[in-house]
Amino acid sequence: MTNLKNKVALVTGGSRGIGAAIVKRLSAEGAQVAFTYSSSAEKAESLVKEVENNGGQAYAIKADSGSYEEVTAAVEKAAAQFGKIDILVNNAGVADGKAFEEYTQEDFNKMFDVNVKGVFFGTQAALKFIPDGGRIITIGSCLAEIVSVPNITLYAMSKSALVSFNKGLARDLGDRKITVNLVNPGPTETDMNPATGPSADAARERMAIKEYGTAEGIASLVAWVAGEESKYMTGTSLTMDSGTNT
Repeated sequence: MTNLKNKVALVTGGSRGIGAAIVKRLSAEGAQVAFTYSSSAEKAESLVKEVENNGGQAYAIKADSGSYEEVTAAVEKAAAQFGKIDILVNNAGVADGKAFEEYTQEDFNKMFDVNVKGVFFGTQAALKFIPDGGRIITIGSCLAEIVSVPNITLYAMSKSALVSFNKGLARDLGDRKITVNLVNPGPTETDMNPATGPSADAARERMAIKEYGTAEGIASLVAWVAGEESKYMTGTSLTMDSGTNT
């Protein structure tokens, strides 16, 4: 697969789960891929080696996606390493569920720093290096518009902000033919959200297809949005959630 040959991608939060699957898929499609990670250097290095063993190029950058300084510095490092950024994938995110009255100001700040502020300012920084015709893809959530479970008000609120961000930025960048799209996963099997977890059966009850999605499935959708075939699609939200919100 060489759909993304000669392209450079930056994936935030790329060392595990959906992010790691996206890194591997974009590399398999021919892109050089930089990715950020927040804590586990061992996992990041393992992913770099896996990509390189499969004939690709990857570059790991330690950065806290909730920090303006670290997010913008990571963009600069990725561009310095590969010369440009054709594809930005805003994947990094945090989730926390609790009763509404239990949320603290610290909870609020952390959620919005990573899920909203990091996306906003990371994208702003990356635009200096994204050529006309580039791609900006943000990983949202199927819970952004239909909140089907209790105790996730703050998370849903942070993800819903990405819907209007996506639409507004698509308008702003249309003249440059840079597409801006949102990919909304539903329940997806990862180490943080296993299909055998304590809430998994309840999640399956809300699905039309009663199976958890896979990180590889989300990555395949991201790869298509990053490619040439999607060049006339922008400002759109694409949901892959096994029919959770059907």
